Amino acid sequence: MGKIVLASNNKHKVDEFRKLFGKYEFLTLKDIGFFEDIAEIGMTFEENSLIKAQTVSDFCKKKGIVATVVADDSGLCVNALNGAPGVYSARYGGDHDVDAARKLLLKEMEGKKDRSAYFQCVIVKMSPDGNYVCADGKCFGKITDKPYGDAGFAFDPIFLSDDLNKTFAQVSMEEKNAVSHRARALEDLRTKWDF
Repeated sequence: MGKIVLASNNKHKVDEFRKLFGKYEFLTLKDIGFFEDIAEIGMTFEENSLIKAQTVSDFCKKKGIVATVVADDSGLCVNALNGAPGVYSARYGGDHDVDAARKLLLKEMEGKKDRSAYFQCVIVKMSPDGNYVCADGKCFGKITDKPYGDAGFAFDPIFLSDDLNKTFAQVSMEEKNAVSHRARALEDLRTKWDF
């Protein structure tokens, strides 16, 4: 298969991919010398994933790196907030400020009866020739009244998983990986791309 470049430097994300696809070596953006900011200007998770994949694929071509690029975009969608934070999840409450994001979301959910929400992940796998496939995964749950648990990251402590009946921050990485939006997107990707 050659090299697989994961279009991210996010340690949590890289760890998840490595645990789910342990037999492959994933290179990060840092590993290939990519230090640019990628403008995530898409209106959907799919659009943002495609932007990332194309940008990194173009970079690889310029550097003479023959690689398959895997890019994803994901976020939390809250039904009572018309799908927010959605594609803005990482910048909700400030750029990658997860504490501020959790506090803002809990404040906006005050008094809301409908606390249903879902995490969504869209993964794009782009071959060196520019052909690509998209995969999608969702996991459903509810927004809690306050954070529970000390594992996980971002919105995990306030997302009560329907599958686990615990927040993602109250379970192990293995338990979360079994039902997470990223795991389900990767399963969808497996059906479309022979790993």
